[in-house]
Amino acid sequence: MTTTLPLVILCALATSVLASKTERALNVDCDSGKFTDSGECCIECPPGEGVVKECGATQTLCGQCLDSETYSENYSHTERCKPCTQCTGLMRMNTPCTDSNDAKCVCNYNFYFNSVTVQCEPCTVCPLGQGVYSHCDPYHDTVCEECVDETFSDRESYLEPCLPCTICEEDIEIQLAECTPTSDSICHNPNLPSYLPTTNDLLTSSFPDYPFPGGSNSPLPSGETTNSSGGAPHFLGRGLNEKLIPIYCSILAAMLVGLVAFIVFKSWNSCKQNKQAANNRAATNNQMVTSEGEKLHSDSGISVDTQSLQEQQQQQAQAEAQPLPSHSHTQEQIVVRVDGSPKPDSPPPKV
Repeated sequence: MTTTLPLVILCALATSVLASKTERALNVDCDSGKFTDSGECCIECPPGEGVVKECGATQTLCGQCLDSETYSENYSHTERCKPCTQCTGLMRMNTPCTDSNDAKCVCNYNFYFNSVTVQCEPCTVCPLGQGVYSHCDPYHDTVCEECVDETFSDRESYLEPCLPCTICEEDIEIQLAECTPTSDSICHNPNLPSYLPTTNDLLTSSFPDYPFPGGSNSPLPSGETTNSSGGAPHFLGRGLNEKLIPIYCSILAAMLVGLVAFIVFKSWNSCKQNKQAANNRAATNNQMVTSEGEKLHSDSGISVDTQSLQEQQQQQAQAEAQPLPSHSHTQEQIVVRVDGSPKPDSPPPKV
């Protein structure tokens, strides 16, 4: 009985705590649907931020995604920043990557994404006799249609639709060839002269009603005209060329004068620099001669003093080497005979 009572009390406390948390969770509107250990609703990181540390013992910790490198598109309490998609191969970037949106890649120009093969494939080119009904885009291939009802297409293309056939004018033109799905009709007017247009005709057709200066009918300067009778066309007027020649001569003369002035200036500057360099060398040589003379004078004095000192030492050595006079006294040796008389015949001892 004594051991059962504490267990009952613990169970009651745990039940009350769980009930309080459940009641708090039911009363609080939590978007994430998850709570911390203390009962707080877990915060969701907004787009552009990713979860650094999920909630549990503490609240959710969010971090900013790096623009053009990582992104986070949704509100989440668990999603981290994701790396941006890289457009490679036949893909090109249609929308750049930001911190809150991933990059959008599409197929390159003249390619479309095939949902069957799951890869980019070249756009279909409509053959002869067919025109473009729907242009190719990154998500759809070209749609071609047959050229019918007086339309034609005389080239392969993934851009041009079927073109309407040319209609020849009645009672004026003769139809030389009928229109087909692959070629246009050919019309001919027999009343028109069949000759090649001249230069004057081309200029007149290019400027039909343009009022040229000076009341002239020619678009060329000074009312110049061209000769269309045989050979290459040439200008008859020369006023403009005669005005340009003096201008060219003046420019050439100015260039020559400037060149001569530049050469003279460079020569004068070079001579000036050479003269200054020679003066500097002469001054340097004089300084070197003076310093060498002083050095030689000082060296000669040292050598003279050294020689005199050596001579004095030699004289002292010679004086010490000479023998001093010795005063030796010879001692006479006296031989005494036993009988007391000196020996008469013995010479004095030699010293």
